[in-house]
Amino acid sequence: MSENLALKAFVVLLKANKTLEEVTKKDISDHGMRTSDFTIMEALYHKGQQTIKQISEAVLINTGSITYVIDKLEKKGLLERSPCKEDRRVVYIQLTKKGKDLMAEIFPLHQKVIEEVFEDISDEEKRVIIDVLKRVGKKGEQMK
Repeated sequence: MSENLALKAFVVLLKANKTLEEVTKKDISDHGMRTSDFTIMEALYHKGQQTIKQISEAVLINTGSITYVIDKLEKKGLLERSPCKEDRRVVYIQLTKKGKDLMAEIFPLHQKVIEEVFEDISDEEKRVIIDVLKRVGKKGEQMK
């Protein structure tokens, strides 16, 4: 029986994803944060103010869970809500100064951990990984 490369690629991808999740989760917890808190704050840190829907789409967490996390982060003084002047139904979420300062401190350290994972992979190999995974993701989206 010949080797099924699609199945092998799938298994290797899932194992790599699990390992990367564990590495990043440990790094984030080493900074005293939960993954959901960090991903929401990271999205706001890099994209600026966002609506809950925009954050949900960016971090792949459903809006109900995001509201709960946002409430907790707001109580800690790390982010704040502000109403949209043009549409009262829209509320923007943004980092406070305290939240920005925290992310400015810990994000570069987090980035170093990710860079360390990829340090033995050439830039060309990284481009290939990005291209291949985008195509796999698009194909998966088409099959939904």
